[in-house]
Amino acid sequence: MPARSLFSIDELAATIAARFDEAQKSLANHRKNCVALHKLHVQASKVKNTGGGHDTFKGELAFGDTFIEMLNRTLAMKKGAFADRIVRFVGSYVKMVNDKGKSHCWSIGETVASRFVTRLLEWLFRGFKAKNKMVRQRSIQLAIEMMANIGEIDEFTYNHLRDNLIERLCDKEPLIRAHAAIGLSKLVGTEDPEELGQGEKTCLDLLLECVQYDTAAEVRRAVLINLPVTPETLSIIITRIRDTDTLTRKLAYSSVLEPKLAHPRHLTIAQREDITKVGLGDREAVVRVAAGKMISKWLDIAMSEPDPQGQPPQTWVGDDGGIMKGFINFLAFFDVVGPGEVVAVDAMLSVFTTRPALLDAFVFNDDFWADLTPESAVLARVFVDQCIESKSENRLEDASIPVVTAFAFHIQEAYNALLSLMQEMDFLNVGEPDNEESEAREEELAKKELILGELLRIALKLDYMDEIGRRKVFSVVKDMLAHPHLPPGLIEYCLDVLSKILPSERELIRIVVEIIIELRDDDDAEPAIDDNFDGSRSDITQSSRKERSMRRTRDRQDMTAEEQQQSDLTDMRCLVLCIGMLERVHGTFEDNSTLEGVLTDLIIPAVKRKELALREKGLVALGLCCLIARNMAINSFQLFLNQVQTAPEDLKLKVLQIVFDLLIMYDRDFLGRSEQIVSASCSQQIISFLIQTLDSEESPAIQCVLCVGMCKLLLSGQVTESKVLLSLVLTYISPSTMDNAELKQCLSYFFPVYCYSSRENQNRMQSIFIDAFYLATQMHEVLDNEQEEDPRLVSLHQFGLLMIDWTDMTKLAGKVAQPQPTDRNPHADLALNILLALYDSERDDDTRKAFVQFLSHLQFFPSKEIGSRLDDRTILKLHILILNLQDVS
Repeated sequence: MPARSLFSIDELAATIAARFDEAQKSLANHRKNCVALHKLHVQASKVKNTGGGHDTFKGELAFGDTFIEMLNRTLAMKKGAFADRIVRFVGSYVKMVNDKGKSHCWSIGETVASRFVTRLLEWLFRGFKAKNKMVRQRSIQLAIEMMANIGEIDEFTYNHLRDNLIERLCDKEPLIRAHAAIGLSKLVGTEDPEELGQGEKTCLDLLLECVQYDTAAEVRRAVLINLPVTPETLSIIITRIRDTDTLTRKLAYSSVLEPKLAHPRHLTIAQREDITKVGLGDREAVVRVAAGKMISKWLDIAMSEPDPQGQPPQTWVGDDGGIMKGFINFLAFFDVVGPGEVVAVDAMLSVFTTRPALLDAFVFNDDFWADLTPESAVLARVFVDQCIESKSENRLEDASIPVVTAFAFHIQEAYNALLSLMQEMDFLNVGEPDNEESEAREEELAKKELILGELLRIALKLDYMDEIGRRKVFSVVKDMLAHPHLPPGLIEYCLDVLSKILPSERELIRIVVEIIIELRDDDDAEPAIDDNFDGSRSDITQSSRKERSMRRTRDRQDMTAEEQQQSDLTDMRCLVLCIGMLERVHGTFEDNSTLEGVLTDLIIPAVKRKELALREKGLVALGLCCLIARNMAINSFQLFLNQVQTAPEDLKLKVLQIVFDLLIMYDRDFLGRSEQIVSASCSQQIISFLIQTLDSEESPAIQCVLCVGMCKLLLSGQVTESKVLLSLVLTYISPSTMDNAELKQCLSYFFPVYCYSSRENQNRMQSIFIDAFYLATQMHEVLDNEQEEDPRLVSLHQFGLLMIDWTDMTKLAGKVAQPQPTDRNPHADLALNILLALYDSERDDDTRKAFVQFLSHLQFFPSKEIGSRLDDRTILKLHILILNLQDVS
């Protein structure tokens, strides 16, 4: 009884206000104030009216009224630590009320805690719809703090809370939408889909839509961080690694994929490769760092897990804690046998960059090389590359990398294993070509090919001072190239090795031509390889095989269908060898007379063939010959142009690449109006032909090749015609190229680099402004008549601002910004052109209005460092045009 006399409802408001006043000052006293406030709450709940009815809970109502009155003063407060502390304080108190109520006698049936929480929520729901955005935001914040410890609430309150949060998910304020999304994320999994109305979406569905399509980055980030990582949400979460907002991309790695993804195997191989490739290739360093930390965690997981086959650790792992085994397990997360090899290598390089000390733990003993797998082969090759790149040759010695002679035997063993498997597969294919065993051997063949390819790439980094080892490697590699069924993917690596160990290009050409002769020989016997050949000598006595011509002794008409097919396969392999050889030749065609026979007997007949595959290889080989033979290029250029007009898409792609290579290589002959070329190949006709091809081409791949080629010609200054620049500008904004991401990326990079690199380029860009804007206007008019305007299409206003930005002298790069007396101010000239266009009565009002708006963005007087002061004549012209413009309008 005396205790009750100490409590007075009249003093309740002052006591609660004092607790709130202390709580807003510091988070440290929240616990103490929650205890004191809860004591008041308990005492108030014991004060009741004897008359019954709603007023029975007189003390509770008084406590609730005072509590809500204190919060009312917080709701309208703008951002600040005081209001945020009160929000935290309310959340802490609600938690205490529910925790205390579980063990208190007042928790039976409808409790004091449940009545308090329900009343508080109902009051907050009214704040959800307030006109004041701060009231809506604070109301949602308070509700979110309460939801974490709200306990059990009735179904009506739950539905009311859910509906209000969904409604705020469409609020016009991004911050309110973000808070609403956080609140909804706490309700994910609490719904019964069967109780939802027809067509009604769950909270998870709404959040997944929000994280993809909400225009505000802070909303997408809020949803991303609070989404549960499940198989249902994982694919949507991965899309955020390509978000337009840098921080969102970073959080996708640092706050979601790294901490919440328990094991990378919860992702598919394609997803792991995509995440790694996109993260490590991001343009922002913070995203790359976040992706690198995630990959480093994957390595830690790989080091701690057992061998996939359940086998005990290999003997070559050593006493370093299984680091090499862990790296092999790590590489197993990727498809190193397929296109995932590049991604796996990038992931390893990222680990080596962040944790370089791991390189000291690698030791490759004999047991390692005797039992190579695709993963271990890639590991060895990347280790060697990293040591060479970082100039850490001592690490190669410490890691026991074999010397050249020993390594040649490892290559020979891998080559023998590949040949043995190929022979077994040929035997199987005779009987049952489609059985499961054959498919398994196909996969095994791909692994053997990868292992051999990695060994050849390691061989490029070895020291060939050892003459015996060099000869052994030469013998093995030449034997491989001479084999008629060597997988095409290994030809490039073999040629790289030969290019390194042979003393000159002439010797490389001689060896490859000799192999081609053997392959085209009618004799089916295996080519005899001279193991004692000394490739370092350039005065080798020519063998009888080299003296033979490459021309076939039998015509195709005399061959059976099977022989013709075999002959075509042989020619295709010879052309591949020839192309690889020519790509590594830097001397002139005239200095290597051996190439005459290759050109006459192999390349030219292939160009004349009707089969597209052979003709494509023949044209590529001819183009490479032209790059080292000027006269041949001049005589063959028209042939390539004709092929562009008549060839199918795949062949046209290759021919266009050849055309641009020749234009860049021999610009004076083709683009400098040289008298030595025929009139059909003069500069203007070539440029007109390329522009016409670009305007009429519908293939995205060919459009991209044309744009890349013309960009190179413009950047190098080999082409200065404004019509080429105009064509590229219109291609950039054309609706037909909206889906061509590669082309868009190329031009988005090209225009700023081109314009900011020189004043002349900016003047050239401003000279086409009026024509480009007029043609863009026509383009939009046609599009509006045919269909609704695509939001991805560059608007006319955006296009004009882009052109103005590209011609801004203040953005000229480095040394080119030094003023010259004769320099023109592009914006001043652009202003003159725009003012003259305003005098044109044929211009519609929208165009004239746009031109007037553009004038306000021009800079006539840049800083002194930029120079290009306006001359008196230009100022007079501007004055006259502006003075008389009102009379004309």
